[in-house]
Amino acid sequence: MSIPAVAPQAERVIVRLRPHARAMFWPAIALIAAAGAVGYLAFSFDESWARLSVWAGGALVLLFLFLFPLVHWLSTRYTITTRRIILRHGFFVRTRHEILHSRGYDITVTKTWLQSAFRSGSIHLRRGADGSLVMRDVPHADTVQSALHDLLENARNLTAALPSGSALADQAGLRDRR
Repeated sequence: MSIPAVAPQAERVIVRLRPHARAMFWPAIALIAAAGAVGYLAFSFDESWARLSVWAGGALVLLFLFLFPLVHWLSTRYTITTRRIILRHGFFVRTRHEILHSRGYDITVTKTWLQSAFRSGSIHLRRGADGSLVMRDVPHADTVQSALHDLLENARNLTAALPSGSALADQAGLRDRR
């Protein structure tokens, strides 16, 4: 067996992304409002049970309107490497989806008016019969889309350069599995 002239390179991380930080705007406003309300109301009551209920209400607002959205935002990550796209989300139940560039996919970017103002957008990756995945509210969506087009083209060129029956193509995960 002869070794092909083109050897696959090691996988490198191109970019790690989270949804746009704009998602934390309303939780930050809720945090500031809750802190101000608790600070004002906690000392305006003479009874200890009333102060305790104000502190408990502030803690619930903090938990549901700030901490849960923060944990959700932090637990969502998109990683683009030279060989694949990895979508991870979830806190207690982690879900991970991977799409190989060599398998091919269609890329569509959708933007609302607010996303256009912040240069973000949702990237839809369609994989034919396998379904589709959505990277929601990605910062710099147009730049990410052009980078994905380049990576997809490089993967197709590398796949075409490798002989279809070679062990190197099987090892690199570049051969199309049907």
